[in-house]
Amino acid sequence: MKTVLTIITVLGLSILAGCQGAGEEAKLLSAGRELLTVDFYKGHTLRYKFVSSREIDINWGQDKSTAQPGQGMLDKQSESTEMVVAYTPIEVDPYGLSTIEATCESVKVKRSKGPKKDAVEYLPGKTFTLKVGSTGKIEDYSQLDELIREIGKKAFRADSKQGRIKEPDLIDDFTATQRFLWDSVSSIKKPTEGLRVGQSWKSILPIPTSMVLRKARDVTYTLDEVRQSEKGRLAVISSSYSLAESYPHNWPKPYIGKFKLSGPFGFFWSFFRGFNIPDLHGQGQELFNIDAGRIEQYEHKYQMRLEASSGPLPGVEPKIFIKQTLTMQLLE
Repeated sequence: MKTVLTIITVLGLSILAGCQGAGEEAKLLSAGRELLTVDFYKGHTLRYKFVSSREIDINWGQDKSTAQPGQGMLDKQSESTEMVVAYTPIEVDPYGLSTIEATCESVKVKRSKGPKKDAVEYLPGKTFTLKVGSTGKIEDYSQLDELIREIGKKAFRADSKQGRIKEPDLIDDFTATQRFLWDSVSSIKKPTEGLRVGQSWKSILPIPTSMVLRKARDVTYTLDEVRQSEKGRLAVISSSYSLAESYPHNWPKPYIGKFKLSGPFGFFWSFFRGFNIPDLHGQGQELFNIDAGRIEQYEHKYQMRLEASSGPLPGVEPKIFIKQTLTMQLLE
């Protein structure tokens, strides 16, 4: 009898909590606010396709004020990676942390110059778990960080008499897409208060490159509108980017220690010092399904200019122009 009463009590509390939650959401809607939460359903797998692509122009010795991509070009390069990752909730707690198992199903790399094999091409078949709250904040990404360090070892030449030599890799692109998948929602400062159309908030995201460049971009998100669709109400979130002052120390590092760089940028990092980013700007847009509690797609576009302040040749100051596109699409 005691067991039966306990079960009835638990069920009653659950129903009450659900009613209170629905009541709070109704209050937010009546106040013109939208509650953005990430919802998981046990055993319901979501597959996303991520594409990261870069166009790189390298220019020599032009005046800083007039240098433009494609003028006085020394070289033009491109690189991209396409990944499909499946996310399966294995433990779901709508009031706490849910455990999500992510599986890298496929990776394709294209590069105009450089090694034939990239470190990220060792990812297919690899899995990692994330512990994620209803706000989209990842509370435990230790397995992901461990996997990043594991594939970081694949970026080095297996046998070299010249010491540790790192080949170009697209590990930063993998990190940027996986560790920050729910950033637009998880970065909302007071998520329980909801958002009004036109409201903005701040965050910080990585700048993925195949160099060893620890830089980040400041992000301003804005809820532009809420539109109806066949799949539910979609929050249209725009974003703008600028160079961040610092790089968060707790972001993962795929490799540590001293090493030499190979590939197109090995020359620059070997002979030139003091690379800085005088300009970074761009915009993006994301569609978040409010009713389903999931991201449907996003696109981030920005461009930046790198300059070297000193080098072995007096008066020669190379400038590197990078156009970056990051996209994500939910697969049916």
